Amino acid sequence: MSDTATLPPREALKPAREMAEAHPTRWPGESADYRVARTALLAEEIELRRQIQRVAEHRRALPPGPVAKGYRFLDEQGNEIGLIDLFGRHDTLFTYSWMFGPERTRPCPMCTSFVGSLDIPAPDIAQRLALAIVGRSPVARQLAFARERGWRNLKFYQIVGDDFVRDYVGGEDMAAVLIWRRDGDQVRLFWAAEGSAETTDPGFDPHLAPDPTPLWAILDWTPDGRDAEWYPKLNYPA
Repeated sequence: MSDTATLPPREALKPAREMAEAHPTRWPGESADYRVARTALLAEEIELRRQIQRVAEHRRALPPGPVAKGYRFLDEQGNEIGLIDLFGRHDTLFTYSWMFGPERTRPCPMCTSFVGSLDIPAPDIAQRLALAIVGRSPVARQLAFARERGWRNLKFYQIVGDDFVRDYVGGEDMAAVLIWRRDGDQVRLFWAAEGSAETTDPGFDPHLAPDPTPLWAILDWTPDGRDAEWYPKLNYPA
């Protein structure tokens, strides 16, 4: 299925339970109870997959977003450029504003985990859209940390002035996932993560669905799942 495909109407889809029960996989030594529970879970996983696809359809159907101001950034060479220049040859731009302001000695570990997960697939992502990591620290400082982590593929930019942070990052040294569309000589916000205290479930951060950070996606597959008290660190004891 293409990434812009649309699911058939719900009534035209084979029931998830029927699909799960027809699935032939059986594991050596599994009990009857395990198979019953795993089949029920597979039906839920199929329904979740369909819901994720439907949410993506709703996202793609958003009306045109607001026109962005002429925000400015500094590139690796110290050139001042506009938001529209970050698009390059593409009409879609993904920006991640990470928590690495000049007052921080080191960047946010959670941001670091997410940004690191983007570095390896960045060349693949760049086939479809532009990808930019933006922060309040000078680009040289961002790049120094990137090289320390072994990142090689991401492009970093320094935010110029306070407008971008105030308008899209809440005026603080916080993270922000923002998707933009080029509209002629203008830039429009297409979609932005809107998680906050008002959208938080008990015991969880207000993360996106699906969660884009592989760290959390993998932990969600495990017996212990996420630990509400545990967060990644920049370094661990040997």
